[in-house]
Amino acid sequence: MPRDAEIPYGAYWSTPFARWQGSLSHLHSMEFAAHVAKDELARRNIALDEIDHGILGLTVPQRQSFYGLPWVTGMIGAEAVAGPTISQACATGARTLAAACHEVRGGLSDTALILTTDRTSNGPHVYYPAPAGPGGTGAHEDVVMDNFNHDPHAKNAMIDTAENVAAKYQIGTAEQHDVVLRRYEQYKEALADGRAFQKRYMTLPFDVPDGRFRKTVSTLAGDEGVIEVSAEGLAKLEPVKAGGAITFGGQTHPADGSVGLLVTTAEGARRQATDASIQIRLLGFGQSRTEKGYMPQAPVEAAQRALDDAALAIGDMDAVKSHNPFVVNDIVFSRETGFDLDAMNNYGCSLIWGHPQGPTGLRSIIELIEELALKGGGRGLFQGCAAGDSAMSVVLEVVDRK
Repeated sequence: MPRDAEIPYGAYWSTPFARWQGSLSHLHSMEFAAHVAKDELARRNIALDEIDHGILGLTVPQRQSFYGLPWVTGMIGAEAVAGPTISQACATGARTLAAACHEVRGGLSDTALILTTDRTSNGPHVYYPAPAGPGGTGAHEDVVMDNFNHDPHAKNAMIDTAENVAAKYQIGTAEQHDVVLRRYEQYKEALADGRAFQKRYMTLPFDVPDGRFRKTVSTLAGDEGVIEVSAEGLAKLEPVKAGGAITFGGQTHPADGSVGLLVTTAEGARRQATDASIQIRLLGFGQSRTEKGYMPQAPVEAAQRALDDAALAIGDMDAVKSHNPFVVNDIVFSRETGFDLDAMNNYGCSLIWGHPQGPTGLRSIIELIEELALKGGGRGLFQGCAAGDSAMSVVLEVVDRK
């Protein structure tokens, strides 16, 4: 008989996200994820022997990443824990959560540790041998930059998908900038009272280790690379592409970081939670793929599928978070679903704090949980697009057991 799967309240964490080529750019992302997870698990008094499954979310290859999750759990000290490495572009965070949920519900494990991590900085340069090619010359790519700029199926760059959607829905630059201002003000709420909201799941100030993880070389007060937004500053920006509507202000920036989370049984959640009176239930998941070259509209269908899976409607949601690499994502979602555009993404979103790819969605889900906890409970929806004109969505519920 299927079991329920829950996230123990507080059994999750995120590093600050650091700008591309910033303070985390010297760190091997998998070694960094293990370094952080070891400290965060100890801080929560979660014993390693309680973990019997692991999932690594990674989209940018690192040296010896062939060894995947078992190497990471080995570095943590959980040498009996195995599991897959999942790569689904920007949907990786949501996909790892779905995989862990199904693992626990199916009785294959009792407690699954999810670790998502990526370093977009200093991405690998790959050469693919082709001995039968002209002169024996192979192909090569810059894994991060080349894939940002070219979808091999749709034959366009990421920004082209945003321009296509902006044109389809007639979303002008001024409308986009108005929403960017709102998203920046929401992020600033997470910084109030000494970053009180972020400190609910993030250890701050954050000690940045050296490349050998033996000493601290700097500290981060919080996210690095967040650009202050003003109406005057946005008004000075021209569209990135001639004749387009998307400016640098209307899109996110690449970043580095790591996020971890546990999924376990109801009994395990009570034992591992930092506050056992708060219950986090996973209600539904959804995936979609839209027409070629229209990535920012894909989350609309994914969200509906997750809501259908949970037997709920958008009007039942008390909070919505999005992975919004382009601000047009949120505008289209609001128009199509009727959810209040200004009410989405309280306390922050990837548009503002950056996009390390694999960890991005999972941080949004953690912030969704904390927003609902501050409300005293409720239901929440996460949705976000991903490469290949696809998207994933998650519906969850935070309940006060008392």
